[in-house]
Formats: sequence, C-alpha cells, structure tokens
Amino acid sequence: MQVNTVNLENKPAGQMDLPDTVFGAAYNEPLVHQVVVAYMAGARAGTVAQKTRSQVRGGGKKPWRQKGTGRARAGTIRSPIWRGGGKVFAAQPRSYEQKVNRKMYAGAMRSILGELLRQDRLVLVEDLDIQEPKTKLARELLERLGGDDVLIVSNSVSENLYLGLRNLPKVGLVDAPALSPVDLLHFGRVVMTKDAAQSLGELLG
Repeated sequence: MQVNTVNLENKPAGQMDLPDTVFGAAYNEPLVHQVVVAYMAGARAGTVAQKTRSQVRGGGKKPWRQKGTGRARAGTIRSPIWRGGGKVFAAQPRSYEQKVNRKMYAGAMRSILGELLRQDRLVLVEDLDIQEPKTKLARELLERLGGDDVLIVSNSVSENLYLGLRNLPKVGLVDAPALSPVDLLHFGRVVMTKDAAQSLGELLG
C-alpha cells in the first residue's frame, strides 16, 4: 500500500510503500484487549508479602492457662485476631504474567497500526531532528506535526531531539524494535520516521 509522507514542515514529501499485512490489517478489538492486559499485567511487580501466624516472631508460649481465668482461651499472642498477629490469608509474592505467543502479539501490533493509519493518527515523516537541544524548538516541531500529545517512533534519535523532548510531559520517545501496544494506544498521535515504519513492516510482516 502507498502511504503519504510529510517533511518537518508537515507538507507532503512523497509516498512510501508499506506492506498491507501490517499497516492495512483489520482492527481486532478482542485480540488487542487481551494483549494489552497481558502486557500491563507482566509489568506488575508482584512483590507484596504478609506473614501468617507461623511466620510472625514470638507467640511460642501460651499466654495464660486454659481454664480458670475467666478470659477466652488463647494459645498464642500471634493469633490473627490479636493485634500484632499474623494474617489469615496472607498475601504472598506471585507473578502476574500471562502467556501471549508471538503470533498474537504481532497480530495485535498490526491491528493497532492499521487502525491508527485509518484514523489519520499515524504520521510518517522523512526524518526528525532539530538544530539545537532546546525545548522551544522541539515544541514548535510537534506543533507543526499536529500537537504535543504524541509518540515519536524512530530507529535512531539525535541527541538534540532527545534533549529537546525530554521535558515535554505528553511526549513519548521509543525505538521501533522496543515499540509496544500500550505505547501506541497511550498517545493521541504517533509520529513515525520512514526508517522506523520500514523496520516495523519487516518485523511484523
């Protein structure tokens, strides 16, 4: 498929050929949802931990005799009903990872890229760079390309562009091989260089 490209002034700069299987894929919402949920679940630390009554220090001695005191019988001061005792159903470290095979992951990425292109939320540029590492120049560049709520995808980012963009709150910057479905859905627009689009076409095709 032929896709229009623009220059840094957001003016037509030509066309590039991209694979239909990647940038023309139909939108598969259930697949995208499953992959996004699995991706975000895999990012959870899962390190929460609480102690059961057997893990809490102390409590080995019976606090008072079984009968004759008028108080309720008790076998340990680390019982879950006592202050300082263990938890009944203590949380333990666990993995939240969900299995997603490569075919499903690639299918979700193709589905998202195709839908972004159909919604005119994917902009292909010849190249991205600024003359000096200044936030003002980076903001002006983004305004010409459609706004500041944007994800920039490139194979290689110049130091000037990186330093100019890093203070902007609604701007993401990612290399094409590290692109994830959550990155694509998190921003209002995606600005992608021609080299990055070609790399994704080869990677996901």
